[in-house]
Amino acid sequence: QVHLMESGGGSVQAGGSLRLSCVASGDNYNTDCMGWFRQAPGKEREGVATIDSDGSTSYADSVQGRFTISGDNAKNTLYLQMNNLKPEDTAMYYCAASTSCVPGASGGNWPGPVDFIDHWGQGTQVTVSS
Repeated sequence: QVHLMESGGGSVQAGGSLRLSCVASGDNYNTDCMGWFRQAPGKEREGVATIDSDGSTSYADSVQGRFTISGDNAKNTLYLQMNNLKPEDTAMYYCAASTSCVPGASGGNWPGPVDFIDHWGQGTQVTVSS
């Protein structure tokens, strides 16, 4: 079993930055594909960024150029650096992990469709005010 714990959320003004962290523990062999998802009130959970075991990354169009996903294997930690935040980035952000990646509908390799992802963290809230 894999346990994911996010941290780093908070409240910032538009244009600000935050860095989210996700520490993975347990059977880390089963986390070859990891990513960040988010869910705003009344909306479906959506993929934000993903990184696979080769270090290849993919991003949602809405965050391309502003967010950067990275990982530190020695610390079993996944990061999401978020710059130039916008009010529309306000959401609960979740760390996700799966045994393998699958092709995303818009390209890239993702931990899977939301309903088929193996492991989720509990989420960390990001609020961006205008």
